[in-house]
Amino acid sequence: MPVSADLIVINARILTMDAANPRAEAVALAGGRITAIGSDGDILALKGEETRIVDAGGASVLPGFIESHIHMFGGAEELGHLQLAGIDGFEALKASLLAHAAAHPDDALLTGHGAGYTMISEDEPLTRHHIDRIIADRPVVLVGADHHTSWANTKALDMAGILHGKAVNPGNEVVMGPDGLATGELRESEAMSPVLHLGGPNRTHLGIETGGEPNPAPTATEWEADKAIMRRGLAHAAKHGITSFHNMDGNFYQLQLLAALEEDGTITVRGQVPYHFKKPMTLADLEKASEMDRRYRSDWVSSGMVKVFMDGVLESGTAFLVEPYADRPDWHGEPYFSNEEFSELATEIDRRGLQIAVHAIGDGAVRRVLNGYEAAQKANGSRDSRHRIEHVELITEEDMPRFAELGVIASMQPPHPPGGMCFPLEPTLSRIGEKRRYLAYAWRRIKETGAALAFSSDWPVSPIDPIAGIQAAVTRTVWQEGDPDHSVSLHDAIAAYTIGSAYAEFGEDRKGMLKLGYLADLVILDSDIEAVSPERIGKIRPKMTICGGRITYEI
Repeated sequence: MPVSADLIVINARILTMDAANPRAEAVALAGGRITAIGSDGDILALKGEETRIVDAGGASVLPGFIESHIHMFGGAEELGHLQLAGIDGFEALKASLLAHAAAHPDDALLTGHGAGYTMISEDEPLTRHHIDRIIADRPVVLVGADHHTSWANTKALDMAGILHGKAVNPGNEVVMGPDGLATGELRESEAMSPVLHLGGPNRTHLGIETGGEPNPAPTATEWEADKAIMRRGLAHAAKHGITSFHNMDGNFYQLQLLAALEEDGTITVRGQVPYHFKKPMTLADLEKASEMDRRYRSDWVSSGMVKVFMDGVLESGTAFLVEPYADRPDWHGEPYFSNEEFSELATEIDRRGLQIAVHAIGDGAVRRVLNGYEAAQKANGSRDSRHRIEHVELITEEDMPRFAELGVIASMQPPHPPGGMCFPLEPTLSRIGEKRRYLAYAWRRIKETGAALAFSSDWPVSPIDPIAGIQAAVTRTVWQEGDPDHSVSLHDAIAAYTIGSAYAEFGEDRKGMLKLGYLADLVILDSDIEAVSPERIGKIRPKMTICGGRITYEI
């Protein structure tokens, strides 16, 4: 006798993302799984006395979105900071910063997020002097939208002990002025961390700054406060239809927080958290990554991945390129690892049976990572490793087919191309130059080689909203006539946020599709996503998010 459903969704335009059964009208959920999918009549036969019926009103129902590149803990904390996206010009910055300072008189560090490289103007870079003219007697830091650059005032630089500079590893820089003092621009985490830590222990950013654990350990009060921050981030994700995320920074602490939420029943989004390998860690330190993998393997909280950075970003000139920057013919950028270092690292991680995810934005960084993955295959033998490259904002023609050949996943972000959803054209286009522009953010080209593609936002670098990301992917336009069209179809964009991202975490056997026996993770939209014009896709909102059969968000 069929089991009664806990919840039934009817009158829906269901896109299952299952090629064997691509469309349906209704779906039944019980025990955290999908127990039936089909017509309204067939599914309503499973109604019991306690079954909740949800009428989708002819709107789309999709598998829950899987955010394949996100910084959950840090992003959750930043929800309470000054938001600078869309702020242009000195006067607008002044008004926003003064209002924030007045509202937060006791903050040890005034922090803004989302600052643009051309915030003051396209010709005048932001410096400490601009911020000093607004606030000079309290430490201030403005973090770039990409989180790879920040700008601090003189007070903050002095308190952090870096006004006169700081020795840092390649790829990081405290930018110095002709007066022998720091200009205020800080590139990458080693340069930024001394200022950011003026605000306190900064436990939310340990996973990306050091990959280490809180020291000293948080008090009971701090632990509960951190759990609340994590819950807030998960709720923000669920509101946008997200049912799973792949964190791209990590430590034991974040896993412990998520596991505590799983234990008390308040977890609302499934999370994968990696071990973050950074210099001066050694290969022996990878035992911690293996231990994280052994301890956390539930459907709600898991690890099994090592995250690595190979370079920085194009905007600040810290991405590593094969050919020099178009606007700096003497500069390629600096990779964080030599070919030999990364090949040795990738081989050891791969030998442990762990997945690797590497931030590589420049084409030189992408090539170096592909070389390391190839070396690991030669040393350890080929296996279904599904190693990943995150961002791939530039690639060479020679390296284009290597993703498919090596089984490497391209993890890319539709909101990121300049002039599109989030970021201005400059300085990125001038950095890339006309010669290689056609190979920038080349989602379609990479997919056409047969490579696996996963989409994401990189929140809080860009808005977390997958629906906005789908619109960005579908409506992508060329920068200049003659450039290739890198947009993708609506179906392919949805797939990259669902089954593509499930594949990226070895989860395609239980999530990413709406299919009998799969996890009951789905999102009900307020409209038919196939019926609206591409330019209006971003206006569609989730009406209900369901994760593990539980309603995690409802209008």
